[in-house]
Amino acid sequence: MNSSLVVILTALNLEYEAVRSRLTELRPHAHPAGTRFEVGRLGRHGCQVALGLVGKGNHPSAVLAERAMAEFSPAALLFVGVAGALRAKIQLGDVVVASQIYAYHGGTSQDDGLKARPRVWEIPHGASQIAQHLARGDEWAYGLGVSTAPRVHFGPIAAGEVVQDSVVSEQAGWVRQHYNDALAIEMEAAGVAQAGHLNRALPVVVVRGISDRADGSKTLTDRESWQPRAVANAAAFATALAQELVADGTARQPDAAKKDGRAQMGTTNSNIATGNARVGVQAGQVYGNLIHGAAPERPIDLSAGLAELRDLLKQAHRDGRLDEATYTAAEHELDAAAACLRQDTAQSRAAVMLPLKRLRGLVADVTELAARLAVTIDVAGSLS
Repeated sequence: MNSSLVVILTALNLEYEAVRSRLTELRPHAHPAGTRFEVGRLGRHGCQVALGLVGKGNHPSAVLAERAMAEFSPAALLFVGVAGALRAKIQLGDVVVASQIYAYHGGTSQDDGLKARPRVWEIPHGASQIAQHLARGDEWAYGLGVSTAPRVHFGPIAAGEVVQDSVVSEQAGWVRQHYNDALAIEMEAAGVAQAGHLNRALPVVVVRGISDRADGSKTLTDRESWQPRAVANAAAFATALAQELVADGTARQPDAAKKDGRAQMGTTNSNIATGNARVGVQAGQVYGNLIHGAAPERPIDLSAGLAELRDLLKQAHRDGRLDEATYTAAEHELDAAAACLRQDTAQSRAAVMLPLKRLRGLVADVTELAARLAVTIDVAGSLS
């Protein structure tokens, strides 16, 4: 797993460009089957993002989501774009995060009519909690040029195979009858959700900006430029969420008790020592960190801990284990943590945790750095 990279997929070029405009250091990445992604970084110091265009429909979105997951082994996958509102309380420009995704075209035809056979996927709990927390503030909306952040709603999204632009059509009645709690409707989320479901609980989050009301007024709202406004809002929330998922470090944690989807029994080791031979430490499969002997002392002085992290960071950069962009971003987070610490207030001591968590996402693949950072975060947490 690449714990510092998030895949973001879109269906339309307009949606793709809205996300792309937030990325720096872009470089193309070609899949052997012909799919072209772009890999960049959020801002100057943010997490990495692999951006892809899947086109319209649940089938291509499922195939290309699976392809992106296999290619990048991301910490999470976000699908970003526009949707039509199904509830009066949802305003144009609002953002809807799917708490559930309904594949509403499933059914069985019987003599007494068509019966619904829906497929449903839920947002992972951890990702939902992070998204809910992000939505409580308005920091994610900085840069949108609005005085008040757009509202963010959490609720079901219906995903079908046709564009719905009517409230009186047969399909509109079907959705209203069987999926009347859905907040929005679109055409790709079910495919992406199924791909995530088949990838050992990879967090998949669908973020939609509301560009129309699915009621026959789509031509008018498109003429009034609601699509670019709605997708800008969705892209702003999704990229902020990507950053938080990586910084939190819990986006995708492998289950230590499973391997290749199969539960593993504890490994039993046998060792026969003869004569004066002694067995010191014997282990089969070890997950996580292993410390033999005396545990390393926790840095009592957090400033000293940050200084030690900086030295380890420089060494990893010199050894080629951190590229230039990641090193620069990690230095920036260390500077931010040190600045919070120097203020020496209760609020600043609590604030030091955020840059340290972002740093964790950047250096997770450097073992000794990640281990020392975990201790430092633990110490910082005890001070807040």
